Formats: sequence, structure tokens, C-alpha cells
Amino acid sequence: MPKHEQKYCPNCQKEFECKVGSITLCQCATVTLNSEEMAYIRNRFDDCLCAACMEKLKQEYNHKQYENKLKTILGVHYNK
Repeated sequence: MPKHEQKYCPNCQKEFECKVGSITLCQCATVTLNSEEMAYIRNRFDDCLCAACMEKLKQEYNHKQYENKLKTILGVHYNK
């Protein structure tokens, strides 16, 4: 079984402990992502992120989805 390792978040550079050997105990397990949110993060980063950045990127993705829906509904009347 792989050991835990200290990593640096590729987004914020904060150090965190990756528990790939005990994934349910890892800090990333505290962030629930659906498949679209996971794909959004995976497309931007190749390595593990800290939980805070995962949460921030989840919110960023959902905000973009919300804006896209507004643009679709309001069309040319959409003002950001």
C-alpha cells in the first residue's frame, strides 16, 4: 500500500498530505464533486489539489454554468 506523502497544491502552492493509500481519510474526500465538476478540474490540473482549491474550483465551475444558463435564457439582454 502506498504511503502518505506531502504534496504542494499546483493551484495555490499550499502544502498538504495526500493519503492515496487511505483515500477515505484524505483531505480531498471532504469535497463532493459530480462528474462534470471532476472533469472541469481534471482538464485544468494533472495532480492532486488541496481541498480548499477543489472547493473553489467547484464553485467556479458552477458559477460558469449558472452564467451560461442566464446567457441562454436572456440572450442579447444578458449583462454581466
